[in-house]
Amino acid sequence: MDRETVLVGIDAGTTIVTTLIGEVGRTGEVSIIGYGITPSAGMKKGMVANIDQTVNSIAASIEKAERLSGYKIGSAFVAVGGSHISSQNSRGVVAVSGHKREVSREDVARATDAAKAVQVPSNREILHVLPRGYIVDGQEGIKDPLGMSAVRLEVETHIVAGAATSVQNLSKCVTNANVQIDELVVNSLAAAEATLTDTEKELGVLIADIGGGTTDLAIFTDGAAYHTAVLPVGGINVTNDVAIGLRTSLDLAEEIKIKHGSADLSDVQPEELLNVAVLGEGGGQTIQRRKLCEVIEARMSEIYSLIGEEVKRSGHDGLLPAGVVLTGGGARLAGAAELAREVLQMPVRIASPQGVGGLMDQLSNPAFSTSIGLLLWGARHIGDEPMSYSTGAGGGAGVGRLMEWLRGLFPG
Repeated sequence: MDRETVLVGIDAGTTIVTTLIGEVGRTGEVSIIGYGITPSAGMKKGMVANIDQTVNSIAASIEKAERLSGYKIGSAFVAVGGSHISSQNSRGVVAVSGHKREVSREDVARATDAAKAVQVPSNREILHVLPRGYIVDGQEGIKDPLGMSAVRLEVETHIVAGAATSVQNLSKCVTNANVQIDELVVNSLAAAEATLTDTEKELGVLIADIGGGTTDLAIFTDGAAYHTAVLPVGGINVTNDVAIGLRTSLDLAEEIKIKHGSADLSDVQPEELLNVAVLGEGGGQTIQRRKLCEVIEARMSEIYSLIGEEVKRSGHDGLLPAGVVLTGGGARLAGAAELAREVLQMPVRIASPQGVGGLMDQLSNPAFSTSIGLLLWGARHIGDEPMSYSTGAGGGAGVGRLMEWLRGLFPG
């Protein structure tokens, strides 16, 4: 198999590290040919808390994926998260150059450069500069201005930045595991690639990726990202509450939460009982299942309320006809969608990753939306110039070769 036909995605989350290896077909479709899923150590709330532990977790995940696929990983698209992620929208304006006054790729690049010349503090690093749309001589709503006759070109962009030290620590962990970084991709944007439809993005939609330590949010309107944010709460907070409420271990609390828990109290009968092991006691305790679900419902309500506040902060309260798409491991909780509808007063659906083939038996659940989205992001953005606006993580050598390969398939 040629190196040029393969993409790799690494998602180092708070609870698990996932490495996926995907093959890009001639028509751009992606098939999973290897995966490695290992418990995560060294990450806290989406950020590196211990470099050695994180490197070991990533290396173990990479080794599993390599063993399954028979492929040696050289570079990868890497998911980045944490509450340090922030976003803003910016506009760039340039005069169209050239004697024909036709918009060229160079004009688009100059307009994008002008848009990203925003004041970014020295302790922040730009991760993405995403064009939202173009304005040609005052005409709005243009998706692709190439070849249009014009005097003035404006571009509206969505800029996502992160704390430089957090980004550098993650980059260091990946490179210490002997993998070059093709591009750092914000979790919510990667998850959106694998879960959202074009119609939802056009109408207006919020994706909420509920992970172990964080909830990653992105709002899409008019087909492009408008607002990106990360909340420092996730599934671990629910598990902690269950462990404290039932006086049991975290591992057992997680198991009980998944097996017997629900965020929808209307579904739980008072007479349902559970037997639960108690810390420091030989025997277990019998509790009402409703007590467990009340603890879960309270914390999930808080997470949804924080999501609602972020929507208001973005100025899109009441302006998202397609509602909320829940994904991530936390979205697998029974009753998650029902409670979200009640709290947010919007349409809600739970989304598993779509758009890829191959070894999907273990991966077709919401917990792997980000990692699968990384491969779809790579397949879609691989021909973009430049590949990334990130200053901290150099592009892998494989990217240039893959771009050349794709250009050969699709000349012009």
